[in-house]
Amino acid sequence: MIPTLTTDRLILRGPKLADFEHWAAFFASPRSIHERGMMERDAAWRVWASDAANWQLRGYGPFGVDDRETGAYLGEVGIYEPDGYPEPELGWFVVPEAEGRGIAAEAARAVIDWARDDLGWTRLINIIDPANDRSIALGQRLGGVIDPDAMGEDPGDVVIVHDLTRVAA
Repeated sequence: MIPTLTTDRLILRGPKLADFEHWAAFFASPRSIHERGMMERDAAWRVWASDAANWQLRGYGPFGVDDRETGAYLGEVGIYEPDGYPEPELGWFVVPEAEGRGIAAEAARAVIDWARDDLGWTRLINIIDPANDRSIALGQRLGGVIDPDAMGEDPGDVVIVHDLTRVAA
């Protein structure tokens, strides 16, 4: 069962089909270059559906993020672990109109708390393209530390480690 998490401004809920349109638009745009890279709609579907299936297969995955007041879709934040990842990764993206509002940070903190409190985890990582300065900064603002020895997905990835035992409840 996929939990629903709430924060002051946000509702984090399981993926729903309507989310894919936002996801496909993001990954069709140059904004995705430092994420998984731009992709055609059919490739985007396969990746999105695979990520969403993590809930069924692993018991965790991405949350759709909605504005608590308006219900507007704001992005996706969650735990990703496609085959071949070194360990579960905390990841995020927000739609353009949600950028610069602290949405990703607020949602990521809720996911960190959930992973620690409900899953009993002590560690999460971010795997970030070295050119993605904003995501690197966010990972560090969330309390993570760059570990140059940690394994990413691709050579040169910046890996930020979050010690969940040190995150205040």
